[in-house]
Amino acid sequence: MKRKIAALTLSLVMAGSLAACGGSDSKSGSEPALSSSEAEKDLDYEYGEDTTFHSEEPVTYSMMFSDHENYPLKKDWRLWSYIKEKANVDFDLTTVARTDYNDKVTAAVNSGSAPYIIPKIYDSKAFEDSGQVVAVSDWVQYMPNFQKQVKEWGMEDELKQTYASDGKYYRLPGMWEDVAGGYSFIIRKDVFEAAGVDLNKEATWTWEDFYDALKKVQDYTGRENVWSDQYQFGCAMNIAANVYGVKAGNSTDGGDWGLQDGMKFDFDKDEFYFADTTEDYKDFLSYFNKLYSEGIIDPETFTQDSQQAQAKFFRGDSYVLSANYQLLSDIISGNKMQVENADLYFLTTPSGPKGNLKVSSAVGRLENGIMISKSALEDLGEKDFIKMLRFIDWLWYSDEGHELSQWGVEGETYTKDADGNITLNSDIYYNGFNPGAAKQLNVDYGFGGGVFAYGGKKQIQLSKFTEGEKEWNERINANKENQKLQPPVLSDEEQKEELNLIKVPLMDYVNISALEFITGKKSLDTDWDAYVKECESKGSTKYAEKVNEIYKDTKDLLK
Repeated sequence: MKRKIAALTLSLVMAGSLAACGGSDSKSGSEPALSSSEAEKDLDYEYGEDTTFHSEEPVTYSMMFSDHENYPLKKDWRLWSYIKEKANVDFDLTTVARTDYNDKVTAAVNSGSAPYIIPKIYDSKAFEDSGQVVAVSDWVQYMPNFQKQVKEWGMEDELKQTYASDGKYYRLPGMWEDVAGGYSFIIRKDVFEAAGVDLNKEATWTWEDFYDALKKVQDYTGRENVWSDQYQFGCAMNIAANVYGVKAGNSTDGGDWGLQDGMKFDFDKDEFYFADTTEDYKDFLSYFNKLYSEGIIDPETFTQDSQQAQAKFFRGDSYVLSANYQLLSDIISGNKMQVENADLYFLTTPSGPKGNLKVSSAVGRLENGIMISKSALEDLGEKDFIKMLRFIDWLWYSDEGHELSQWGVEGETYTKDADGNITLNSDIYYNGFNPGAAKQLNVDYGFGGGVFAYGGKKQIQLSKFTEGEKEWNERINANKENQKLQPPVLSDEEQKEELNLIKVPLMDYVNISALEFITGKKSLDTDWDAYVKECESKGSTKYAEKVNEIYKDTKDLLK
């Protein structure tokens, strides 16, 4: 039996609004040629909004797979067999270690050998001019669940963040109905309170309040280096940068947390500027220099890897650690603390000179997403290519798909009450639920993994939170406001290359100098002017001018 999309009319109406503008000069040359009526003829599969995708004939799609070391791939995962049962689809996987994934994707795309489906992509910019990935915005009219999310959740502005210079997008992003927390700081609550810190007021702390608390801990413990952090301090710097109005945060084992190209957007002037030579940036560095010079921050923070930082925290040698809530859950459930009666607490991110801002809102509600290789269209032909897109639409964008990828199979791994609230089976551990359970949802079943489990409606998002994480998000939402999304810079291939030639040496210098200012190797009193001049000589002013030129030339694509 074949079922056509229930919302076909809606699809056709929305096609123009969801597919970004841009003419027939698509970099991938991949615009649909089939008419809408031809695309609906003689379908051998069921699909639709809130409808389970099912192919009458078995289908196999090739896909890249980011293999996480904490829950390595197993061929007998229930995830695979259930997708086969429901959709009649198998995967031909190209499995790559998580730590090598980005490099392997780049090599596969550039060589034209990439599998059809390329998930776990955070940014498609490096691939948009290759001609090897499809401009998916030309095809979203065939994806009813994707369209439903965009329309009902008002995702249009977020989607603009993914546009290329031709006004199209080449990545299907994961989308959340609402913004959740993100990263903050795990602290030793028992030590902070023993030091006289009042944590009842921490939801309104500024960074200066955090400093005062750290000083009390230092005085109480008699120790220096009470904060020995992971990610070479990149995560912490990024969290603070958001509320200081600057760009910062880079590490060797955490990536580019927020440093990027140093550009901030002035909404009043409608232009970009280089933020990392401003007085705001000087104040930002001055704050962390104060913490370092007073012995609060461990000097090894800037060179140690994350495992070393965590080991210090577990031993009780430090009392603060940048993290997300999942790490906190894993620490508690795994009994990793080696200090008797250690009590852990997840702080609300401090506010700063630019306000009490929600750090995670800087990236909106988008998640990593999926690119589709050009070979998928060439090998399958338009009609079967659309079929594959509709399978993706079901698995990654329908409520049923979100529930499957996040929690597994109802009655096997979880139960659900009349209100749709999900309860994980008591013998399965996941993300802080059921500590000590014999099985793990991601390790033993394949559900809850990063290749599939991202995005969804608010109820799905909340279902992943333990009571502690819900309480933390409530603190965030009750006390903080969303940041405005900066407009994207829609540079073409030649412009990207030109900007990159400036950006790489400039931001390397900015990143190195930041650590030198924080650790006192450079003085903010005597070396600051020389730093600003060196940034200018390396192209900071020229870079900002070029970015604004591109922005003004492409603004119409963002309307």
